Amino acid sequence: MSNLVRIILAIFLPPIAVLITTGIGLQFLLNILLTLMGVLPGTIHALWLVLRDR
Repeated sequence: MSNLVRIILAIFLPPIAVLITTGIGLQFLLNILLTLMGVLPGTIHALWLVLRDR
């Protein structure tokens, strides 16, 4: 999947972007927890994972 699409998903739907990038695992569960605590921490985590994966 295109990096641009994953970046847009990371901004609007962080857990979905992490799921596409890393699959179901620790990072996905951590992102769900961070997103439930606040959208900004989940978004930052998702962007970090998506951009690190390049």
